[in-house]
Amino acid sequence: MDKTKSPILILIVLIIVSLALAGGLFHLLQKEHATNATLQKELDELKTKQGVLEKSLDDSKKILVESDKKLKEARLRIDALNSELEVEKSGKEEALKQAEQLKGDLAKQNELRAGLETKLIQTRENMRDLEKQLGELTNKKEDLEKKIQDLEAAAQQPQPQNKGIDLGTVVVGPEQAKAPAAVEGAANVEPVQKKARNSAQEGKVLVINKDYNFVVINLGSKDGVNIDDVFSVYRGNKYIGDVKVEKIHDSMSAAELLSSDIKNKIKEGDSVLEKTR
Repeated sequence: MDKTKSPILILIVLIIVSLALAGGLFHLLQKEHATNATLQKELDELKTKQGVLEKSLDDSKKILVESDKKLKEARLRIDALNSELEVEKSGKEEALKQAEQLKGDLAKQNELRAGLETKLIQTRENMRDLEKQLGELTNKKEDLEKKIQDLEAAAQQPQPQNKGIDLGTVVVGPEQAKAPAAVEGAANVEPVQKKARNSAQEGKVLVINKDYNFVVINLGSKDGVNIDDVFSVYRGNKYIGDVKVEKIHDSMSAAELLSSDIKNKIKEGDSVLEKTR
């Protein structure tokens, strides 16, 4: 009986062990199945995330391409702006250069204007001086005319000698007929023939006109004075210079001063002595 029960017990034990192993295996299988499900779920999630990431990556690539495109456009725009800036800079430099040149030209114009204004002021002052000198010359001319009129008035009176002053008609030689009268107020101009004489004539200076460079002496045609006669002027024994007769009157003559230094030396009342030829 014991021999009969031993195989049964062994079989039962084997069955129990088999059931236990089967239960363990089932449990392990369930656990593995659960793990696989979890892993599959995580795998699906990872795939989903991967899809999202791939989409994000594609979007990023598109954004990157668009950014590169915009960057190129921005660089082109920057290059264009730099070119415009260079042109504007060149234009500004040219404008500054022209402004400096205009400033220099303006300074020169101001200097020229100042010079012209100075010259204008000087010219006006010269004009005033000339007007003053003209007034003085006019006064001297009037004084000279008055002296000549006084001499003419005195010449109209009878003179005891031929050498007295006799203001009548001023006569000139044919070669001087077109020259202006040396004595203001002279009239009835006509040519005369030269008169011969044997001795040198001696007289005096009556009137001096330094502005017109002539003197009037008290010798005329009645004394044998002729056109182009030369007289030496003396003050006492001092020689002053020479004068040459240009116009003659009956008792007086107008003679040109032959040197520039005599103008400041000769005086009324100086003696004149004809130079013999």
